[in-house]
Amino acid sequence: MRSLTVRLPDQLATDIEIESRARNCAKSDVVRERLQRGASAAGPFQTRLNAIADLIGSVEGLPPDLSSRRKINLKAAGYGKKRPR
Repeated sequence: MRSLTVRLPDQLATDIEIESRARNCAKSDVVRERLQRGASAAGPFQTRLNAIADLIGSVEGLPPDLSSRRKINLKAAGYGKKRPR
């Protein structure tokens, strides 16, 4: 196994130390597990994105990027208006 030195923010280092004491294991084990969880989490996100990729931008009459001029775009789309019951 290879060694790697990294610098962590104080809060993150404290969280890792607290978790390692609670679980009675080495800090490197906690870091290794967190890194492996983070690496595996990227896979399902990409899978979900691929599942809806054909729907992105498919709504007629809306700009391709709703985050720009958000309030104006939502108002134009009728968001927030009271609808008849």
